[in-house]
Amino acid sequence: MNKELLEALEILEKEKNIPKDVMIEAIENSLITACKNHFGKADNVRVAMNKDTGDFAVYAEKTVVDQVEDPVLEISLTDAKMMSPRYECGDTVQIPLDSKKFGRIATQNAKNVILQKIREEERKSLYNDYYSMEKDVTTGIVQRYLGKNISINLGRVDAILNESEQVKGESFKPTERIKVYILEVKDTPKGPRISVSRTHPDLVKRLFESEVAEVRDGTVEIKAIAREAGSRTKIAVQSHDPNVDPVGACVGLNGSRVNAVVSELHGEKIDIINWDENPAYLIENALSPAKVICVVADEEEREAQVIVPDYQLSLAIGKEGQNARLAARLTGYKIDIKSETQAKEMGLFEQMGLQYGDAPEPEYPSFDEEGQDNQEDYQEYSEQ
Repeated sequence: MNKELLEALEILEKEKNIPKDVMIEAIENSLITACKNHFGKADNVRVAMNKDTGDFAVYAEKTVVDQVEDPVLEISLTDAKMMSPRYECGDTVQIPLDSKKFGRIATQNAKNVILQKIREEERKSLYNDYYSMEKDVTTGIVQRYLGKNISINLGRVDAILNESEQVKGESFKPTERIKVYILEVKDTPKGPRISVSRTHPDLVKRLFESEVAEVRDGTVEIKAIAREAGSRTKIAVQSHDPNVDPVGACVGLNGSRVNAVVSELHGEKIDIINWDENPAYLIENALSPAKVICVVADEEEREAQVIVPDYQLSLAIGKEGQNARLAARLTGYKIDIKSETQAKEMGLFEQMGLQYGDAPEPEYPSFDEEGQDNQEDYQEYSEQ
């Protein structure tokens, strides 16, 4: 029986990650609870258990007295002498208790104590395991739709992908495996409650860490991320090794690394730019792929004036102002973009000490992929 008990404890330790010592303590407490239910008191009950063999002994500590008033706590001198002639009044005697004689109710209560402890420790173990994964990415399996929310199985527990954390246009089928970012892990009486996200910018960061060894080991650092989930993401990267090109490292051979991330994000476009401590250069990089004539940045006001060639204005602004909006989020500057003609009319060239006509030669037409001019989109963005 004791061998079976130890085997059961080892199974619990492996499968539910509950330490054997914790379960032994639970068994000891359950025996004390059974004694209390059987005798009415358990203040003087002690349990000794051998962790190697599984043998346990339950005994009550009783005080030797001339006249017994409480048989649960006291023993007569005569009875004590029968056990050992050396006992005198005031001594403490350990009386073995036979746990097999406990009543049905006492036994059931002891069982409940053990089961409750197993549930508590399992919940605690789950919480600790997943709390350590908070702010990280993991793979989950789509279970089912709960209204507009999605239940995601993370292995030992289910998580909730709320509607607000889902990318518009993404749809999943049951049993589909997806990457999710663990937003928060809460401890509840029913077990850990885990919230996950597909829209968080750090999802992109963690995916690059898993795909790019240089990012993972710290050679290349992702300094900033701006994301419009499902559409486009801009990330600024910096290398701590002069021999390593940060953008090239993230892109990979023939785009293999960035394409792996794009595939996981279901086609979301990713722009990777070089980080620069000079805000003007950083803003110029952030507006890529548009060409820039000049950037004047006010570090105190966190504002920047940007002049681009006429044929690049639409590209710099982006569809519905997206390129300019993401560049502003990435750099932390409010960016005001003007075309070369607008800058001339406003006298911005003279204010910046430039000559009109300093723009680079055209390399591609003055419209974006959709062939739509975005000046009106950007005006709306600027007003926001």
